[in-house]
Amino acid sequence: MSASETILRIAAKGDGVTETGRHVPLTAPGDNIAADGSVIAGVHHQQPPCRHFPECGGCQLQQLDEESWRGFVTDRVVNAAQGQGVEPVTLEPAALSPPRSRRRATLHVEGRGKDVRIGFRQARSHRIVDMMQCEILTPDLFALIAPLRQMFRELRLRRLACDINLAEADQGVDCGIKGWRPDGLAQTEQVIAFAQANGLARLTLDDGYGAEAHWEPDRVTITLAGVTVPMPPGAFLQPTREGEQALTSAATSYLDGAGTVADLFAGLGTFAFALSPPQSAKGTKVLAAEAARDLSLACRQAADRHGARVFCQHRDLFRNPLLPDELDRFAAVLIDPPRAGAREQVERLAESRVERICYISCNPSSWARDAAVLVAAGWRLEKLRPVGQFRWSTHVELASLFVR
Repeated sequence: MSASETILRIAAKGDGVTETGRHVPLTAPGDNIAADGSVIAGVHHQQPPCRHFPECGGCQLQQLDEESWRGFVTDRVVNAAQGQGVEPVTLEPAALSPPRSRRRATLHVEGRGKDVRIGFRQARSHRIVDMMQCEILTPDLFALIAPLRQMFRELRLRRLACDINLAEADQGVDCGIKGWRPDGLAQTEQVIAFAQANGLARLTLDDGYGAEAHWEPDRVTITLAGVTVPMPPGAFLQPTREGEQALTSAATSYLDGAGTVADLFAGLGTFAFALSPPQSAKGTKVLAAEAARDLSLACRQAADRHGARVFCQHRDLFRNPLLPDELDRFAAVLIDPPRAGAREQVERLAESRVERICYISCNPSSWARDAAVLVAAGWRLEKLRPVGQFRWSTHVELASLFVR
């Protein structure tokens, strides 16, 4: 290269891109790439706050300051839409979660004897980066890392390889260990003593046959829009409270005034209870459709207990999507599918006469493909809100409103 170049933007996988299309990792917009390939930091290049960056795969973009990270989150969503020929009438400001706000995470554990490592995997590797610092987990989750490491050290296992799922519930931290279980009474007592000493809300163990609670002094719950919902082991939660608030506020504003709403892929009822809070006796009626039986049952129990106008249906929307004549009974639809999107259900929505659709997505690419189906059927993308729940990550979410 005979001349320096400037980083103009950040590509979807996190590399900086110059005007000539050159990709340079660990750069920020405004950085200059010298003729010898060295990077001269620009105004948007910050000092990464974590000692494990960039080795740890939990973050990819700690070199970005707040402004450039916000721009990356926004561009990921806008570029995905434009790639499918879709343009929003209104692009709303991106909602970003702050550092140390992730309330759920899956960590990996590996060890032999007293040599135990706990953390995220290194980028593009199976190697585990032993976590001594974390700027994305909540303080309560990070506080458990050292005690977990010490517990496994004291067990002195000949070989250890498992995953740990951590989530913040109303009663404290819910800890699920998958891929290992105690061998004998002595190890079982050590594990339970760990749960007691660290004030866990629940400790479950899963060796391949489903999670089994070994410690749960009180029934574990999660509060969603003021509704206390039973929380099955491994239940999906929005990664941060701030992200949940951004998405639910978008949904309630987009669907304001709709008397009846179908909430598809409803989970525990995050959006259903936000759309129809129990104190609103004459508010929206919501059908909450969910394929996971334990999540649907938990949502139903909470709705019954709180008197919410939420009616739950256990239904696999991939194999059995709501048909147009069923959808036409609702004034609006909220859909929050898994990362792959929901092509079959979206095609049925495109054939319906529903007036408004709020589409929540954790994958801009699959959302954009589904959005193109709706637009081709006569819908308009009225509003689009990028959401960055995964701090300093290339993983981006969004809320959108489609109208006829």
